[in-house]
Amino acid sequence: MSTSFLLLLIVVIGFVSYFGGRARSFAQAGGKLSNLHSLPGYHGSYVAIWAILPAALVLGAWLVAAPMYIDSSTRATLPETVQTQGGATVELALGQVKSVAGGLKRLTAEEVSALESGSANLRSTLAAKGVALAGEGEPYMITAAQHFNAMSATNRWLMSAVVLLIAIAGGFYAIRNIATRFRARNQVERVMLGALIVASSIAILTTVGIIASMLSEAGRFFTMVSPFEFFFGTVWDPRFAAAGSGGSSGQFGLIPLLAGTLYIAFVAMLFAVPIGLFAAIYMAEYASPRLRSTAKPLLEVLAGIPTIVYGFFALVTVGPFLRDISAQLNGLVTGNYQNFIQAQSVVTAGIVMGIMLIPFVSSLSDDIITQVPRALRDGSLGLGATRSETVKKVILPAALPGIVGALLLTASRAVGETMIVVLAAGVAARMQINPFEPMTTVTVKIVNQLTGDLEFTSPQTLFAFALGITLFVITLGLNIYALYIVRKYREQYE
Repeated sequence: MSTSFLLLLIVVIGFVSYFGGRARSFAQAGGKLSNLHSLPGYHGSYVAIWAILPAALVLGAWLVAAPMYIDSSTRATLPETVQTQGGATVELALGQVKSVAGGLKRLTAEEVSALESGSANLRSTLAAKGVALAGEGEPYMITAAQHFNAMSATNRWLMSAVVLLIAIAGGFYAIRNIATRFRARNQVERVMLGALIVASSIAILTTVGIIASMLSEAGRFFTMVSPFEFFFGTVWDPRFAAAGSGGSSGQFGLIPLLAGTLYIAFVAMLFAVPIGLFAAIYMAEYASPRLRSTAKPLLEVLAGIPTIVYGFFALVTVGPFLRDISAQLNGLVTGNYQNFIQAQSVVTAGIVMGIMLIPFVSSLSDDIITQVPRALRDGSLGLGATRSETVKKVILPAALPGIVGALLLTASRAVGETMIVVLAAGVAARMQINPFEPMTTVTVKIVNQLTGDLEFTSPQTLFAFALGITLFVITLGLNIYALYIVRKYREQYE
């Protein structure tokens, strides 16, 4: 029985148990709901929880423990000559045994007998059934594969029987507990509270796990490279040093990458903030309800476009346009039609990233502006101020703390962008202030250096964790500061 079908059966049992619990609560009440401590729906939910939750927990534990036990038992059937060769060899043999086990399920009894007698080649027989096997295969693999299949089949049936039995027993146990004064609501709410705590804990523990893994690997990197060299170095050249040079790795200066990250994010914000803020002011204060209901969703569509599409747009359209228009301007001024804006440059990435950030700025700012109390608007207009004066001198000052927080959150989004920078700004790690030349960011170098199959044993790969934790601290600092600004300077209205 497959796991998905087993889960479906558990849900069906829980569904039936729910109505069984409701029916029993009605019967216990004698037709008067006032006799019950909890509503019938709570009694039904209580029975359904007992039918589903224990069975689901046992199923999850079984799915984790059973494969490990089966693998351990299958390893024990391997010959001594294989087991004494070490862990890598044993795991490779176990993987081949699992491939053979999958192939044996497709063979007839005659074909299996031919393999056992040695009259047929294992690899060619399995290849005819569409199963690829590394190497020719060994005779012991057939016996081990048959053992693996037998244990897997036994495990599936035993798991199905135990889980279904627990589900049915849980339902019957809960139904027997139902009485007129039984506090079913308290039991159900306790379970729901536990589920909420588990969900919250998963999110928190995931964050803690990510930070811990990054810190541990970054610590390994800093045992190989000086933190002073990393945080204050001005050269990024993570190559292995030449033989005889006296060093073990290249140069890992963070400043060029950090400068490119902040420079491109600054250009993007310089482009996105005015457009997004003016759009928010127009939609909140000037647009009619019909136009607002149409324009705001259309503007927010930009937020749903994948960043790789923005990257293609920068690579194919914006970059060549800026390059060609710069050549035309240079020709009109100097007569030399040589472009002074590269197709891949800081300004190209900044403009396209700014387009991507416009809906973030406009949507957050619009929500903040609309939260300003209507009484402030009416009071300003009643005193003779125009609408533009009301916006400039009343609404924007009142909404400014929230807008600043929104802009800082948008900036943290810009700092972490990758795909647009890869295609629009290049991969050159250098320090310069010309926005018409290529630069790169922290995220781009992480992607470039970790492309392919790598082992995290050298500074050239471990540096990604140091870059990652640095970027995490930067974005976390921006988010915390944004929340601080909002909470400290938020104006409270009656």
